[in-house]
Amino acid sequence: MEAYCVKCKKKVEMQNPKEETLKNGRRAMKGQCQQCGTNLSRILGKTQS
Repeated sequence: MEAYCVKCKKKVEMQNPKEETLKNGRRAMKGQCQQCGTNLSRILGKTQS
């Protein structure tokens, strides 16, 4: 899974990605940047209900 790293200022491959559900019901992937270790988030979409 790729996400934009604010520190590196480019898209990088996410390390240890985990899917989570946000408070508003949307799904998101959370992980870390492989190069600098910054936390990354990428919003995926709403869950089907």
